[in-house]
Amino acid sequence: MLIGGLLKFTMIDFPGKISAIVFTQGCNLKCKYCHNPELIALSPEQTPVFSDEDVLDYLQKRRGALEGVVITGGEPLLQPDLKEFIIKIKNMGYLVKLDTNGTRPAVLKDLLDNNLLDFVAMDIKAPFEKYESLCGPVDLNSVRESLMLITKSGVPYELRTTFDKTVLTNEDIEAIRAMLPDIKRYRVQECLPVVHKNTLKILR
Repeated sequence: MLIGGLLKFTMIDFPGKISAIVFTQGCNLKCKYCHNPELIALSPEQTPVFSDEDVLDYLQKRRGALEGVVITGGEPLLQPDLKEFIIKIKNMGYLVKLDTNGTRPAVLKDLLDNNLLDFVAMDIKAPFEKYESLCGPVDLNSVRESLMLITKSGVPYELRTTFDKTVLTNEDIEAIRAMLPDIKRYRVQECLPVVHKNTLKILR
């Protein structure tokens, strides 16, 4: 696993759960409003990279105090050893929430089929016809497949759009709502810069 950061404590990122957030490094999209641009590149020079053992040791010590672990990025589904990492977290008794851009449906399906996810949040970047102008090259069939997998999985989920008024309009948001199977689980979040002031830098 390439891990660029660990947030020690959050009460808002995993609905109803006190959690930690693991930030994986590397993303296959280039969204113009990206909240974590330092995590896009796969190069270790871009951000501190923590070992699996560092993060798992921290989580082991916080058993009983934390309920869940949010795995975000970057794009976590790019990590080749993500499944094994999640299994170790689940074996500690944690619930796991995954944040994804929906571009790796085969990996997502494997995690869902093995009951390794307790909540999934998928970013809906734009109406499909505007995806590439916002994010760069993207396989829209993969995004559609991930959307279907999540909404039919039986696992609690959230669909969300970051509303950057420089690239999206109110009409775009309405177009997104029209293409989703369940708008009750859809939310629009304001585009704001994110600074993780209490990111835990373990053993560095």
